[in-house]
Amino acid sequence: MSFWDFFWLLVIWLPLMMVWMFALFDIFRRDDLKGWLKALWVVVVILLPFFGTLIYLIARPAGATVAEREAIDESSRAFVAKYAPDNVAEQLRVLADLHDRGKLTDTEFETEKARVLGAAAS
Repeated sequence: MSFWDFFWLLVIWLPLMMVWMFALFDIFRRDDLKGWLKALWVVVVILLPFFGTLIYLIARPAGATVAEREAIDESSRAFVAKYAPDNVAEQLRVLADLHDRGKLTDTEFETEKARVLGAAAS
């Protein structure tokens, strides 16, 4: 085996095989795909190894498995907990800013203001 044969094997073919295998395993892990659709994706990925895998990975939605949906939910909760205003004055300031920029209508602003002030009074 020459250096270039080894180079192409290590740099090109091995990563392509790993991505191809990932796509096949991922098709079987997904719970949002049912029977014939899984079979169709498997056939596409096997018959067109490079382009079929590329198309699958581009078309694959985020949160296709239970673990991914849980991770997305957890990161969303962490983001809200980190960046949401934690005192009433800051919450009212954010609401007023959204109202001034036209992102909240008058009724939405009044409803949210009553909710914030009602939660503060409790």
